[in-house]
Amino acid sequence: MIKVFIVDDHKMVIEGIQLLLKGKDHIKVVGTALSGDEAISSIPSFDVDVLLLDINMPGKNGIETCKELLKIKPDLKVIAITMHKESSLIKLMLSHGAKGYILKNAGQAEIIEAIEAVNNNKLYLDDTVNEIVVNSVVHKNGNKSNSPFPTLSRREKEVLQCILDEFTTQEIADKLHISFGTVETHRRNMLIKTGARNTAGLVRIALEYELNQ
Repeated sequence: MIKVFIVDDHKMVIEGIQLLLKGKDHIKVVGTALSGDEAISSIPSFDVDVLLLDINMPGKNGIETCKELLKIKPDLKVIAITMHKESSLIKLMLSHGAKGYILKNAGQAEIIEAIEAVNNNKLYLDDTVNEIVVNSVVHKNGNKSNSPFPTLSRREKEVLQCILDEFTTQEIADKLHISFGTVETHRRNMLIKTGARNTAGLVRIALEYELNQ
């Protein structure tokens, strides 16, 4: 029996995965959490083999959660399950101990295959993710950037520049003609991409690696 724990800040996603795994005699969902902090506090009390972990979560993101949980449970097999497809983010997650990386549009067969693979100490990347990683290696020589981080989108760079210029969130929203919530989403995505814990960390990394260029 493979014991699975699911962490995602959307209850609908958790229930969807539970439904996909329902009826599989060799897989059992033993627990769920809606945040990284909740997972870190609750997982030690569970007997867990495989963790399905979202990356983009408010508070502690998936990268931080993965690192902290593996300090507590080194034998835990972590599978990132996300919509983020940047090659650098995939590599960053794997470098911090994840054994699998699948996209949220994966079907039942892929999720089950991933769980079985990592439980047998194998690395699992779904077909789309594997192609992204392979292409990044093939084109590595043509990439002049020395940054270890994923490339920021045009809008993310605009928001980042405003942050560097010490604009408030509302001032950024007004300047770029976007909503307050959209600014916060871009900020959160940049924290995930860089692995920064907060805005101060994001600013330090941005200046060091010229991410706003």
